[in-house]
Amino acid sequence: MKARVTVTLKTGVLDPQGKAIEGALKTLGFAGVGSVRQGKVFDVELDGSDKAGAEEALKAMCEKLLANTVIENYSVSVS
Repeated sequence: MKARVTVTLKTGVLDPQGKAIEGALKTLGFAGVGSVRQGKVFDVELDGSDKAGAEEALKAMCEKLLANTVIENYSVSVS
């Protein structure tokens, strides 16, 4: 089973890397860029076929390691 975990900064948390990317895009001539927020994506392969169990395991992984839940949100998608 394959899963994707997306981790992003919570609204209101400063994102200096996103601001740097935003500035670089404008410098490179990409007009119309309003704002950029950066994040992380984890592609995880899991054994088994229990989708609900996989989602619970992935949420536990996020809470313990993959995301800093004080400043980050995460979403889990299992296929």
